[in-house]
Amino acid sequence: MASDGFRPLDDKSLAEYIKATPSLSSKLGNQIDELQIKEVGDGNLNFVYIVTSPSGSFVIKQALPYIRCIGESWPMTKERAYFESVALKEHGRLCPDHVPEVYHFDHAMSLIGMRYLEPPHIILRKGLIAGIEYPLLAEHISEYMAKTLFFTSLIYRTTTEHKQAVAEFCGNVELCRLTEQVVFSDPYKVSQYNHWTSPYLDRDAEAVREDNTLKLEVAELKSMFCERAQALIHGDLHTGSVMVTSDSTQVIDPEFAFYGPMGFDIGAFVGNLILAFFAQDGHADPKNDRKAYKDWLLRTIEETWNLFHKKFTALWDKHKDGSGEAYLPAIYNNPQLQQLVKQKFMSDLLHDTLGFGAAKMIRRIVGVAHVEDFESIADAGVRADCERRALDFAKMLLKERRKFPGITEVVSAIQKVH
Repeated sequence: MASDGFRPLDDKSLAEYIKATPSLSSKLGNQIDELQIKEVGDGNLNFVYIVTSPSGSFVIKQALPYIRCIGESWPMTKERAYFESVALKEHGRLCPDHVPEVYHFDHAMSLIGMRYLEPPHIILRKGLIAGIEYPLLAEHISEYMAKTLFFTSLIYRTTTEHKQAVAEFCGNVELCRLTEQVVFSDPYKVSQYNHWTSPYLDRDAEAVREDNTLKLEVAELKSMFCERAQALIHGDLHTGSVMVTSDSTQVIDPEFAFYGPMGFDIGAFVGNLILAFFAQDGHADPKNDRKAYKDWLLRTIEETWNLFHKKFTALWDKHKDGSGEAYLPAIYNNPQLQQLVKQKFMSDLLHDTLGFGAAKMIRRIVGVAHVEDFESIADAGVRADCERRALDFAKMLLKERRKFPGITEVVSAIQKVH
């Protein structure tokens, strides 16, 4: 055991730990002898265990002091478990329907115990690769984003409350720095961590590194990511951080959470849906050309933004005379002005969303961490064609995002690429 009380657990030591921890053993009806433990972490950073007994279950997530998929050569603060637990609790308070409940947090052990999202819950990304439609996805994810972003912003909060919360999350600097590196830096320079479908995309990767206009735009997005403490964002809201069934949507893994630009979360989600769209041709087969599914994905992209817009502005209307200090009622005191302010805010937010979404797409094609949507396409030539279309679209979107008045025009532009 380290001097700070941290020790990595395995199946056996975890069972002992659970026995000694009432907030966990009580969830199993204290039937400790019959518990089953299964390690399922497929992510890049942590150990994840599913713990079940005849009368209950939960998930244990333990952060390691390095990046699991790379090893001890890339150290990473285990403090991230603290920020993840705080974000889960805060977002869970604001949107309990779409965030798993936290049962236990152990700071010294960097360990979180939380609700087990039982089958048939699967990772959304896997469902999208399999071509499964989720009729409530846009409804649910827009609800999650509207509530978590609105209630942690200055439209709802006083500057005093906001500053206090921002100060606490400034401690999650190491994970922010990881994002700064892999999203806003590495793809635009030669980096040992970058890789792509070679040789097919060699020229494309080089073109990203030589594109002056792209680099100007990325600098602006990076500065917004680093400087704009707009709301408590999840920080890693891609389709691998959402678990779904046909009627449930649960957002997990907010270890990158901090006070940042709202568009980074919305963009991460929308950008990953666009990646899923461009990957579909690689998953088509004689039985299913995936055409209907691509239409569903485009509808979902459009509905996600439109429903978010509707819900976020409805919360704004409802709380316009509250204690939020961004738009004081004494100043924004007539309906016409209130409308103008909302229009401007939402228009800017759409453009932030498109910019961040595009940056997230680019890094998944020429950066360190790729997506299974493309990686699971066995034929490298086919995969590269899909990736190139996505990359070209993302570069255009990043550079020309301000020309899009609404999401409908973005969806039309995606269709034109195809």
